[in-house]
Amino acid sequence: MTSIPQRFLSPTAAQLPEAYIASTTRYDQMAFRRAGRSGLLLPAISLGLWQNFGDADPIANSRAVLRRSFDLGVTHFDLANNYGPPQGAAERTFGRIFGADFKGYRDEMVISTKAGYDMWPGPYGEWGSRKYLIASLDQSLQRMGLDYVDVFYSHRPDPETPLEETMGALDHIVRSGRALYVGISNYSPEQTRDASRILRALGTPCLLHQPRYNMFDRHIEEGLLDVLKEEGIGCIVFSPLAQGLLTERYLEGVPADSRAGKAGRFLKPENVNQEIVDRARKLAGLARQRGQSLAQLAVTWILRQPQITSVLIGASRPAQVEELQAGLAYPPLTESELQEIEKFLR
Repeated sequence: MTSIPQRFLSPTAAQLPEAYIASTTRYDQMAFRRAGRSGLLLPAISLGLWQNFGDADPIANSRAVLRRSFDLGVTHFDLANNYGPPQGAAERTFGRIFGADFKGYRDEMVISTKAGYDMWPGPYGEWGSRKYLIASLDQSLQRMGLDYVDVFYSHRPDPETPLEETMGALDHIVRSGRALYVGISNYSPEQTRDASRILRALGTPCLLHQPRYNMFDRHIEEGLLDVLKEEGIGCIVFSPLAQGLLTERYLEGVPADSRAGKAGRFLKPENVNQEIVDRARKLAGLARQRGQSLAQLAVTWILRQPQITSVLIGASRPAQVEELQAGLAYPPLTESELQEIEKFLR
């Protein structure tokens, strides 16, 4: 059993039993969807470790979220080199928990990480050079205590590095055994098409594209989804709840303990404007008519797209994962409900 440093233990968080045995019913209620034209299936919802797994977050809580997710059939866990804070912290936290709880389940898990954003000082610590991508993945594997990741992403396109170099590095990473598949994130439709064709020619097809997508940010409908279909690339989307705007959290104001209330980097109080709240309130009304929460409706709406393989959710507590997993049991949206949503979003 991996020992956990005292600074990662919360005096208020309930301590979990040391021995973890996964639920025998973990596959009973989870839908799996194919990643493009590959042989890989992913759960309809996956867990992203962008938030809530940094050094300031109690590891007992992070451990509870990971355990409960896996027990509910969430087999895919998505990280990046710079997730924290500080950079690298989420991978270190995941590595400690993986070593303690999940080593025996490695072949049932899909673990991904990325490189592309600023990670260390100097000219070799960000973007898309071969040197940076390979060095970053080696560091990620060390932090997580893994021999390989299932998916490694170029986290963003590099305007100054030839695309052939970045894609060549991804191909090398697979051939070297560091990753089983590769993907890209935040690439435009044109960049996606070019990257896909380079990778296919090298013999390492692009598995997944990871863009932002939710009811309030629909840019991928303007060409990217068509490219993914043409190229046979799966799509796994982040920020499905628009940083909490597509929950009931802000319908009556901005709570002091919320992301917007804390004026975080990605969601500020001014983002919670009256127009957004009015739209969210109407969507919440439709969700109630279906017996769903607004967050569940937001995920159901995303999964209407056949090109979407999985939805990356974030969670600060196990109950949030339980809510969104339970939402998968609701029927697809009807044509009249989709039209009503379109009216609310105009």
